[in-house]
Amino acid sequence: MTLKEIEATVKQFLVEELEIDEEKITLEARLKEDMGIDSLDLVDIVVIVDKIFGIRIKAEDMKGIVTLNDFCNYIAEHQNQ
Repeated sequence: MTLKEIEATVKQFLVEELEIDEEKITLEARLKEDMGIDSLDLVDIVVIVDKIFGIRIKAEDMKGIVTLNDFCNYIAEHQNQ
């Protein structure tokens, strides 16, 4: 998957599964502060990413992911491992 496809897929599941307002979802948006993603949402996101992309996100890796762009880049880097 290309980075653009990853971004579109992530945006889609954030809107559909977590019911985040589409206007809040930008690459520069911070997951917690701007989009309101809490620790329970992060658990859901980890499960969704594993199901869609086949990537298991480690808790320690999530600490370094601040923005949606960071998150999409993380998926891109780990999708073929």
